[in-house]
Amino acid sequence: MLTVLSGFVVMLLGFFLGVPLGVVLFTVGYFGFAFIHPAGFTAATAMAGQQILGLTLDFQFSVLPLFILTGSFVNHANLSDDLYEVAHRWLGHRRGGLAMATISACAGFASVCHSSIATAATMARVAVPSMRRYHYADWLSTGTVAAGGALGMLVPPSGALIVYGLLTQQDVAKLFLAAIGPVFISILVYFGVIWVVTFIKPKAGPRADRASWADRWRGLYKVWGVLALFLLVMGGITFGIFTATEAGGIGAAGALLLAALRRKMSWKIFYESLVDAATTTAMVFTVIFGALVLNQFVNISGMSESVLAFISTLHASPMEIILVIMAFYVVLGMFIEGFALIFLTVPIFVPIVGALGFDLIWWGIVLVVVVEMSVLHPPLGLNIFVLKSLLPEVPLTQIYWGVIPFWMGDFVRLAIILAFPAVALYLPRLFLH
Repeated sequence: MLTVLSGFVVMLLGFFLGVPLGVVLFTVGYFGFAFIHPAGFTAATAMAGQQILGLTLDFQFSVLPLFILTGSFVNHANLSDDLYEVAHRWLGHRRGGLAMATISACAGFASVCHSSIATAATMARVAVPSMRRYHYADWLSTGTVAAGGALGMLVPPSGALIVYGLLTQQDVAKLFLAAIGPVFISILVYFGVIWVVTFIKPKAGPRADRASWADRWRGLYKVWGVLALFLLVMGGITFGIFTATEAGGIGAAGALLLAALRRKMSWKIFYESLVDAATTTAMVFTVIFGALVLNQFVNISGMSESVLAFISTLHASPMEIILVIMAFYVVLGMFIEGFALIFLTVPIFVPIVGALGFDLIWWGIVLVVVVEMSVLHPPLGLNIFVLKSLLPEVPLTQIYWGVIPFWMGDFVRLAIILAFPAVALYLPRLFLH
């Protein structure tokens, strides 16, 4: 146990010193395994080689780069502008309507982008100027974009859910279906936050112009491609027409076709999209290599069994233990970025949650929701700093104040998913057995 705790101290030190995440995870896992195993570095080297080789030969892992490529094509097609315009026409006339439109557009863009940071950065360019034109308060505008961007981690096909599924050997298709209900709850909760905030401070989110019903319906043709691509991917998975891996290939081909139809694709853009996707994939796979090696270190150390034995002495109910774990995530999320939090904690907590009798598909959704919160709250809050870099004229304190209501709303949606597991489990059990 002391060896494992020392390893985690080294990891935290590496994070704060800015050492690449994959390097930190691999180094701690490799040397920790060598220290514990009787065969030392010989066993650690063999173990690391087996983990990396097994990953590269597993065709299921191809789903991740394929969806990353999908997001790269979509980014170059400038779909965010049309998504926001349509949402603006339908919701902008309400009090706080442009903020609600931003949340809706973020969710739509995340369904084909799969990245929290990319969603926040893209929608900041599109939504904030429009909200300023209607005299929205900067703190509400930036807070809305940061919160909407966070949905990129949950909206299927989500990169975070893919990583969780691959690390825990859970069905990625079931995870995608399980996320649909929580996504709608998240949108409604954020709408509620905006309604409350603008009820208290109406000048922060005034009404915009009301679009005619003809303009609203006419605008929908601009987003048919996004809707069709999402329905194609999720519909195919839901009804068993193709696997999640095949859906990744179909999604990438559909995104390429969509960009070409919108005349947003050239050989230069195609090359840049491939390079972007390859670079991102290499970074993610490096982290996964390190996480798999770290998993073996944690497994051989017996840490999960020790933690579970300690928990059994507390005489707490399973749900009380889950709440303690959630509190741990909230605190740790103040200092560690979202994906790093997943890689760091999955090997520790997943065996414990499974031993307590909880469904690991449900836990995957709970985990991603609570990890989403880490991109919103200080001091790290990656989405906050993304917005600050894009909007340097907005004081950092205003962005912090803007995200606080949404962060509080996150506790509401987390409580709903904890109290009503069927929100996440109904669709997977209905369509996938």
